[in-house]
Amino acid sequence: MPDVITVRVCKDSDSFQDVVVKIERPTYRKPFLGGFKNRKTGVEFHNAGSQTIPKKRPDKGIELFCRETQTVFEKNKPQQTRNTTSTQMTKIGLYVSNMTDKLISPGKYLTAEEYHKRRLEAVIVIQTYFRRWHARNVVQNLMEEKRLRLAWEAQEDLRRKKEKEEKLRREHERRLNPKTKEDFELLYQALELWKQEETERINRTLTGAERKAALCGLLEHEVQMIASIGRHKLNADEENQQKAILRFLDKCAQPKRWKAYDGKITEMDTQYTLRARELFEIYRSISMNDIPRNERIDVLLTLKSTVKEHECKLTQEIVELVDREVDLMSREVKECNLEGLRKRICTLFLQYIKTPKFNPEVARILKVPPDPLKLYKNVNCCHCGNYLPSSEFPVPANSRTIGRCHLCCKLSNEAQQREAFLKYRLILENLRKSESDYQDDAQIVFLVQLQDLHYMIETIWGCQSAVSAYSDLCDLVMVRWDKWHEWSPWNTILLTKDEADEHLKLCNLQTAYEAAFIHRIKRKHIWAKKYFAQFPAMTSFLHRSDNQANVN
Repeated sequence: MPDVITVRVCKDSDSFQDVVVKIERPTYRKPFLGGFKNRKTGVEFHNAGSQTIPKKRPDKGIELFCRETQTVFEKNKPQQTRNTTSTQMTKIGLYVSNMTDKLISPGKYLTAEEYHKRRLEAVIVIQTYFRRWHARNVVQNLMEEKRLRLAWEAQEDLRRKKEKEEKLRREHERRLNPKTKEDFELLYQALELWKQEETERINRTLTGAERKAALCGLLEHEVQMIASIGRHKLNADEENQQKAILRFLDKCAQPKRWKAYDGKITEMDTQYTLRARELFEIYRSISMNDIPRNERIDVLLTLKSTVKEHECKLTQEIVELVDREVDLMSREVKECNLEGLRKRICTLFLQYIKTPKFNPEVARILKVPPDPLKLYKNVNCCHCGNYLPSSEFPVPANSRTIGRCHLCCKLSNEAQQREAFLKYRLILENLRKSESDYQDDAQIVFLVQLQDLHYMIETIWGCQSAVSAYSDLCDLVMVRWDKWHEWSPWNTILLTKDEADEHLKLCNLQTAYEAAFIHRIKRKHIWAKKYFAQFPAMTSFLHRSDNQANVN
């Protein structure tokens, strides 16, 4: 490179200027700050360098480099210990005893190779014993884990077996002594299954007039069974109604409760709760059977003095009936002849209790508002001709108008389909409970109704687990497919309880499941999207999920 070069510099967009630059040659060797050299080309690459000439240090007038600072003077000084020792040996004129002397003979000379070889053999022996000890501990731990695992599996099998037996026992008990509407749904479903099996058997084995006669006999048998179920239902309704009345009165008599800042529950009785508790005790006493006559008369007198506090037509009727029963009991009328009178007393006294004027605490629990004008709000007419509040009508997600009431739907199911929705109702309740535990403002799960869940489980998922094809609905649950997003029909999977627990522990679904399994689940999600796209309430959630999928 020459010592002087000319550089053209751009001043404006269309003007240039030539500048003369002098090259200064370095007069010193640059310090090596690290780098490497290419062995093939021999080119050196430096990690750092500088083009600026270092500043010269100013002369301070002091000699910094001299001989005294670079020369080391060595000095030898002997060291003598303070303790002196001496030795003595036998000589002429001196005898030294050798009784305590020891004869030391040199052993075999050990070379370095032999020494290291012996050390290596010792190390190998030590490692052998250590590995044996370690392997024995590992085997013992594995055997202990296997024993615990087998014991746990045996215990789980025993628990599942007991749960299954208990479930079968409960179902058998519910069919023998039905009490709730779910029990009667199971009875009607069992009746429908029996009817289908018998019809299939008759059609398969008989023909002509014999087939018609068998079908008529089957119809008569079915009618008898339906009548028997109806009688059980009347008895259960009467018993359930009495239990509902007692629960209602007990709820009115409960004291006020609230939680303090320290977590303790504080209870307080007011004059209204005390009044409700007094009326509840009287009602429970007069509704009891098989009590002595003297106690019955005392209860009736207490009832009479209680209702006399208010003068109206209802209280006058109660007092007249009480006097009539006391008069009949004094004449020793049989207990069976007094049942109708006692039922009338209980009915009128229950009406007295449900009146807010006589029992103010009942006003906050009554479903029927005391103001008649409020009855005209949210009232709809059913196909059966009854005017009922909106809470008495099931509203599926795809409904656009008010349909039939709960009673009409139940009668239609008992007469035609005879399906039992208890298992689906349990799955929906568990799903809503698990979604509320996430605390992420889940909304779709509360829009999905029982009929929608029934369609999803029956049609889309085939009433079986997606992993193991287990088909007992009592042990199946619905959970999120992707736990980081809200549950929806297009973000769900049907699994057993154990499989659901393991599924929710997964962090990456793509690596945990095979591609074919994921593709099969996605197809079911697309099927669910197509079904719920016709519901107006689901449209906004579908758009939101599609936008989120596009962003991902």
